[in-house]
Amino acid sequence: MNEKDPGVPGALPMALLHLEEHVPAPRIDRLWIFPPLARGRRESGLIAASCYAELDRRLLVTLAYLAEETGKGITFTPVLQEEGDAPEDRIPRVIAGVVRRSGGSPGEPRCVRIGGDPEALRTWVESDLPAMTRPPTAIGDRNPEFE
Repeated sequence: MNEKDPGVPGALPMALLHLEEHVPAPRIDRLWIFPPLARGRRESGLIAASCYAELDRRLLVTLAYLAEETGKGITFTPVLQEEGDAPEDRIPRVIAGVVRRSGGSPGEPRCVRIGGDPEALRTWVESDLPAMTRPPTAIGDRNPEFE
């Protein structure tokens, strides 16, 4: 992300709120937040959530979004999907496969362990998320999450 393509700085927080409205934090084991793709004032992104299912299995849920700053506000279109379930230890390999197949991806996803703890999600959103969504303000002020 750069000054030429600022994307929509509020889109990722909106996506996380949408996800939490449909998948409560106590169900979330881990999140993988993929760096968004930005073109001007448009942004698309993906969040994958590993959710507790039965015993050692996890349900993989994805939230893809498209956001645009129109000058009259932000349009935000989320698509939430259940992708299937798998043993807990296989989910990271599934995510690695998504990264390999997404040739145009701007980088590796950030993995955040929630462990079903709503406070862990809230703390992460308040402390780490702002740095991820802040666009660079000058040359040399790069956000490694987007490289």
